[in-house]
Amino acid sequence: MKKKIPPSVVVPGHRDHVLLSDIATDLERRATSRKRPQVPGPLVEILPPLYRVEIDGVIRTPLTGRRSYAQLEKVERTYIGMLVEMMLRAELELPRGQKLDTRLCGHEVDIKHTMGSGWMIPGEAVGHPLILSAADEKTSLCYLGLVVARPEYLRGGQNQDKKTSLRADAWENILWLYQSQPYPPNFWRGMTDAQADLIMAGKSGNERMKRLFRAVQGVPITRATIEDVAKQKDPTRRIRADGPNGTRNTLLREGILVLTKEFDRPLMQALGLPVGDVVAYTPKDAAERQTARGHGHALP
Repeated sequence: MKKKIPPSVVVPGHRDHVLLSDIATDLERRATSRKRPQVPGPLVEILPPLYRVEIDGVIRTPLTGRRSYAQLEKVERTYIGMLVEMMLRAELELPRGQKLDTRLCGHEVDIKHTMGSGWMIPGEAVGHPLILSAADEKTSLCYLGLVVARPEYLRGGQNQDKKTSLRADAWENILWLYQSQPYPPNFWRGMTDAQADLIMAGKSGNERMKRLFRAVQGVPITRATIEDVAKQKDPTRRIRADGPNGTRNTLLREGILVLTKEFDRPLMQALGLPVGDVVAYTPKDAAERQTARGHGHALP
């Protein structure tokens, strides 16, 4: 994403203020009134975690062995844009448009997503409102904004697909719903290739999970990462007790806790750990070990 984004001038008196504000209000209403099992909330809470899901769903570590967005092919990067657009429609229950992606507040609206520094705008979207989504894998920050694709906001040239983009001086006409919002970083980004290779070299799901929890402690690990590492059906079995030789019991004998937010949230909080799907942790002193025992973990 661009390092310097100009302040928005979409305020009362701007010719697009009423329209874009109405669309923004509609999107927030849809976010907070979804009839879904998940707890509804504002856009800024609902959408950022979903970027990680869509991006990692294309990286597909267990199938491809790749561990980052940078390793994707060009066509796969384009496909992520399509997935994010579908995610937005599904999460916000957006109606289908007749010629563009959706129809909001009486207007055809196109949805555009970028993993780079700008959005490619097709000719049929010129003159219409756009929902602009962006995710930056280098910084793990995401963005969501609205703009009307007025011809004077667009660059004169077009690429081979007859698409254009916003002029640099037109970015001030974006109404931002949120900017520089953190989303979960790629799990493997903080590891060296040697560390990642050591984990994935385990011959069984149990062995790979043990190596993972020994190497990565005090950091939330998502269920998607568990699936990537386990490479088998029922990967969450690897974080249950599963008999004396299971991952959890083996590590417990080594003094390592494997905690899940469903059952161990109070202990995570008592130990000052971030709450996540799974967190491995070795208590540092007798007091922490006693705290763990008090929460039902039979440390040696």
